[in-house]
Amino acid sequence: MTPPERAAAPRFDLPEPDAFTRPYWDAAAEGRLLIRRCAGCGRAHHYPREFCPYCWSEDVGWERASGEATLYTWSVVHRNDLPPFGDRVPYVAAVVDLAEGPRMMTEVVECALADLRIGRGLAVTFRGAGEGGGEAVPVFRPAG
Repeated sequence: MTPPERAAAPRFDLPEPDAFTRPYWDAAAEGRLLIRRCAGCGRAHHYPREFCPYCWSEDVGWERASGEATLYTWSVVHRNDLPPFGDRVPYVAAVVDLAEGPRMMTEVVECALADLRIGRGLAVTFRGAGEGGGEAVPVFRPAG
């Protein structure tokens, strides 16, 4: 008698794209960060929504972001039991200000903890891009 096969543990670090967010995740897999911009009031926003969170217009579209950001705040996570985060601790959960204006929750990678500071210049990179398909997630590393 062979033992029953175990299902793979669920992952909590990958998106579940839908028809609306598919362009965002497809662009991320290609190494491009997209934001939404309102044609009504001209303001950019992130996370992707079908309407403008400032003026409620539905006249919004996708725009390629520069990938430049500054560190607004961060927290070093030392414990996370959800797969696969436990294998990554400690990691830096962060909020960054994108050059286009919106704030974005993300992770800072490739940066010593002692080098973190508010206002630090960052550049987008993508976890999972070019790793055999699947989704890619935008994260940020020190600029330059």
